Amino acid sequence: MTSSLILASASPARTKLLADAGIAHRVLVSDVDEDAATAAAGPLSPAATALLLARAKAEAVAAAAPGGLVLGCDSVFELDGAAYGKPWEPEVARGRWRQMRGRSGILHTGHWLVSARPATDRAGAPAGRGEVTSAVVKFEDISDAEIEAYVATGEPLQVAGAFTIDGLAGAFISGVEGDPHTVVGLSISTLRRLMAQAGVSITDFWA
Repeated sequence: MTSSLILASASPARTKLLADAGIAHRVLVSDVDEDAATAAAGPLSPAATALLLARAKAEAVAAAAPGGLVLGCDSVFELDGAAYGKPWEPEVARGRWRQMRGRSGILHTGHWLVSARPATDRAGAPAGRGEVTSAVVKFEDISDAEIEAYVATGEPLQVAGAFTIDGLAGAFISGVEGDPHTVVGLSISTLRRLMAQAGVSITDFWA
């Protein structure tokens, strides 16, 4: 293995994706204030917001643990041109699902990979590269009772868009156009491309 891979995310779904793909890694969560980062950046598209936060997380962890290959990821859900992150509160999650049911939205996942090389960019940040992948998610026209039951589980409260395709909400999703891994929160094929740009092969990280 040419380097260690560090995942700068607390998401169990992302680390499971890497593990299922046979990619050895460890997790080191950043302390990035997402609200402050987006406020400082000013108005951004949902896709650009996802990439901004992925980069912020990767660079924060790379600064704390230099010498590794650090991957930051962040997902933002888009509906009618508006960006939606984690709902946090049950009533917010209920409202999201009333908007989404019977419709389609776009899940954007930003990926930012900081190279193991010690180089920095012109601003002094660790050198890195990023990419956003997007997938259209089609939702079933579910009932109010199903929304109440799902929100009561707590699953949608801390995930972008208030749903997880690899969890209980899988029953409420009728289709995906694009890389389904994007909807889970980390595109393995995108990671391969970013690693190749950094001069390493994803096969070197197979456990």
